[in-house]
Order: sequence, then structure tokens, then C-alpha cells
Amino acid sequence: MKASLAIGALSLALLIFADSGPARAQQRVCASSDPVDTIKEMFSAIYACWEPPPGTAGMSLTLHFSLRRNGTLLGKPRATYSNLGRDEALNRAFVASILEALDEVLPLPLSDSMGGAIAGRMLSPRFTATGDDGA
Repeated sequence: MKASLAIGALSLALLIFADSGPARAQQRVCASSDPVDTIKEMFSAIYACWEPPPGTAGMSLTLHFSLRRNGTLLGKPRATYSNLGRDEALNRAFVASILEALDEVLPLPLSDSMGGAIAGRMLSPRFTATGDDGA
């Protein structure tokens, strides 16, 4: 049952993510303009843009996606693991917060070597809300 909730929430959130367009991605508020040169820096940049909604402590979601050499998303992210709650609205908000973070950080400013190294390869960051406030 949890898997079907995650898929449903992710499908809804993907619609939000897909409709946001490239103009929003250009507004990178949370990301640095310094080139990303390592996997650790890349995931740190993505996580820096994510703020889980209050009340989501303990929830987690792993996304599976690829980036192009220029740091843009290749295809659509896919949920490969989820540990969500029983409140569907809160689950949707949690998934949407993750996709909004991706929307804000992409395109990532990848260095030439990093872009060549990860282009088309599958990435699987896990987003886990900790603490009382979900953060």
C-alpha cells in the first residue's frame, strides 16, 4: 500500500515539476554558481535546496534519475524507495518538496570533467526528513 501511495504522490508531483518550465530552474536561489566537481558536491547542492514540510519527520524517498552533461535532467525522476506516512496530503507535500528542490537546483553547474563522468548515468539520492519539524 505504501508503494502505491508513493507512486500516486510522485505522479502528481511530477506533473507539477514538468509544468514548472525552464524559467523557474534559472532562478537557482539555493544553489551556488560554482561548478560542481564531485558526486558529494552534487548531492550537497541538491539537498541544500530541499526543505521538508513540517510533520514529515521519518519520511524518506529515493529518486532515480540521470543528468545530461550540461546538468539538466534527462527523462523523468522515478521513485525507487519510499517510506511515507498515512496522510496522503502530507505525502504529496513531501514528494512535491523534493521535486521542487530539484527544480530549483537544476540545471546544475557541472564542471566539464564531472559532466562527462555522470552524463546519462543513474543517480539515486535519498531524501529523509529528520527532526520534529521535518527538516
